[in-house]
This record gives sequence, C-alpha cells and structure tokens, in this order.
Amino acid sequence: MLYKPVANIGHSKINTATGSWLPPDINELNTSDSASLIRYGRELIANTAVYIGPKGNVAAASNGMNCQNCHLNAGTKLYGSNFALVASTYPKYRHRSGKIESIEFRINECMERSLNGKPLDSLSREMKAMVAYLKWVGKNIKKGTRPAGTGMDELPWLNRAANPASGRIIYLNKCKVCHGANGGGVLSTDSAGYTYPPLWGENSYNVSAGLYRITRLAYFVKHNMPYKTADAAPLTDEEAWDVAAFINSMKRPQKFFKYDWPNINTKPVDYPFGPYADSFSEIQHKLGPFYEIKKATEKLEKKSP
Repeated sequence: MLYKPVANIGHSKINTATGSWLPPDINELNTSDSASLIRYGRELIANTAVYIGPKGNVAAASNGMNCQNCHLNAGTKLYGSNFALVASTYPKYRHRSGKIESIEFRINECMERSLNGKPLDSLSREMKAMVAYLKWVGKNIKKGTRPAGTGMDELPWLNRAANPASGRIIYLNKCKVCHGANGGGVLSTDSAGYTYPPLWGENSYNVSAGLYRITRLAYFVKHNMPYKTADAAPLTDEEAWDVAAFINSMKRPQKFFKYDWPNINTKPVDYPFGPYADSFSEIQHKLGPFYEIKKATEKLEKKSP
C-alpha cells in the first residue's frame, strides 16, 4: 500500500512536533458497556497469560507470554509493533495466507504463532473484546495514511550475513540481565506470565511467528531494546541484526501451517523455509545478505505475466 504523507492525515491525532501517532487515552473512556469491552480487551492484551495462559482463569490457550511482550504498552508504543493501523487496514489481503483476513483471523494467527497456542472462538467475549480494543486504538487513523512510528519497516540491510556468534556476545552483554542466560525470561511474581518474556525455548514464539523473520526481529530489537532505561545504550544496526540472528538460531517450538505462502513468488527475502522461486539457500534467506536475493526476485517479477 502507498501511504500519504503525514501532513495529509486529516482527522488522525498526530504529535505536530514529530509527526508521530498519538494513541487515545484509555482513561477517557466512559462507563458504557462498549467502553467496558474495550477495557477488557486492553487487559487481555496486557495480561494475556492471566486469562488465557497455561494457568488462565478463562482458558488454557497460550504459552504464558502476553500480547504486549511483542506489542509494547498494550500496542500503543511508537515503533513498538503497535496496533495503530489495524482498524484502517483490516480486513486486508495478506500474501502469507493468500486471502483477505479479518481482524479475528489475524488475532488467532498471533495466538497460534507468537503465543504458540490455540485459536479463540471468534464469537467469544475475549475475541470481541480484543477486536473492540484494536479498533479503538486505531480509531483516529485515516485509511491510507501512516503516521510516523506506526507499522514495521526494515533496518538498512547488511552487506554480509547476520552473525549469530557475534549476536551471542551482544546478548550476554546487553540482554541476559532481563531475559536470562538461557533465554527463558523471568516469570512474574504470581507465575501466571512473564515480566520479561522467553526469547527461545518451549515457552517462546514458534518458527511460524512473524518475529522468526530476522528483518522483523532486528527492527523490533533496534527500536526497543535494551529496555529503555536511563543508562541503556542503544544498539547499532549491526548489533541488532546479529543479536536477532542469535536469538532466532536457538531452539523453539516447531509449528507449520500448510496454507502459508500459497504463491512462493511472494515469500519475503528473509522467509527462512523453502521452497523458493529463486535458487538461494535457506540459510541465506534466514541470515542474508539479502541484496542479491532481492535482485533475483525483481527479475522473476518482471518475467511474471
């Protein structure tokens, strides 16, 4: 999709100094039933494990992570995989599934991939609440626009493959303090979920999750990690690529979906599983370098009818 410049956003709420999105304030909601549903949706995003984690008080349907472990601040943080564009873009066609997806379908994709769990009933109160919250979060975004800080772009590609060995050193120096030397994260005091999520292992996202693509993980790490404290030095682009390579080189749940990428010509350059329309290896698709893959992809596109 081509997005209009920030200046043409119309009725969206924008920080005029930075051109970035301003999420709505949950405290401004009234006491109506619809507002209560939105609040419950936010609670489900922020504390998913309490409700639908392994010890969930509604259902045991996920791995113990919370949605906001990936969608920071309940999906309202700039550059934090926020939900700003959901309301204005869904339903939409996605190449991964090869069909037009509803918000409900997309939520269940996260349930089964990032949370390595089970899909929710589309008519359940929990699903309705999450949908209501996502629509509310993006209610001020005009269709076809994209304020700064929304969506997920890519870091500039490296001219080399990302290096898991270098990434391990970075992880031990800058990430271990929160996520643990074994990548297992830190459980919350009630053990219902995680204060700091597991980055690999049986309780982390599986190999079909979006963050298993290195471009997505490197972008997220660069903009959000180490966790923003006064003394946390930001990572360089190269460090973000390498630590992402290390994290995704570690063992995690293996779960695949037969319907993924029905047209292999549309697979992203960093999709780590074949078959591919090009002749490059899975390891290069996983770690790069990506420039030559992109060139080959563009040639294939030109030959397509």
